[in-house]
Amino acid sequence: MFEGKSIISILNSGGGVMYVLIFCSILTVAVILQKLFIFRKLKKINRFALLDSVKSKVIEGDINGAIELCQKESNPYCSVLLAGLLQQGKGEMAVESAMERAVAEEAIKLEEYTGIVGTIGNTAVYIGLFGTVIGIMRAFHDIATMGQGGMNTVIVGVSEALIATATGLLVAIPSVVAFNYFITRIDRIVREMELCASELYDCIKHR
Repeated sequence: MFEGKSIISILNSGGGVMYVLIFCSILTVAVILQKLFIFRKLKKINRFALLDSVKSKVIEGDINGAIELCQKESNPYCSVLLAGLLQQGKGEMAVESAMERAVAEEAIKLEEYTGIVGTIGNTAVYIGLFGTVIGIMRAFHDIATMGQGGMNTVIVGVSEALIATATGLLVAIPSVVAFNYFITRIDRIVREMELCASELYDCIKHR
């Protein structure tokens, strides 16, 4: 069907919708790569060792040392622990509230741009179908205008128009898979931050 045709010709056969889908795919790939880089970086962090070191400093009464330990690294776990440590001495409620806010702020940062992938995953198929419908309408219009060609013209026009639907599926499926992975991974990181906050709060409370 597309033998001897250039990429531009194939894209044009799907109509202008094809360029919208290509833009969506580029945007999706960019977000996926950015999120995978962040998750890979966080995976290398030994939060258990970090938490044990901070708790040891707190138990020893070296709050400044614990603060310095958290300030050395830039990651969500350190940000949450640091928020609580900076409120130490102002009451247990202040410590707990500070860490809860820090968890919420870090969750917002982690969720940044994930909505783009989810939206593309939910709409790419419909964008492709829209392109296909336009292509089919164009094929029938050409037949009505030329008054000849019959079924062969319809089949060729429809087969070319269906590339928009195929491209929509090609964009949507990886986007949905990536979005579901992001949500699951972010939820796990948030729970890990909450556990870190809970352990530090108990340590401060009972020291």
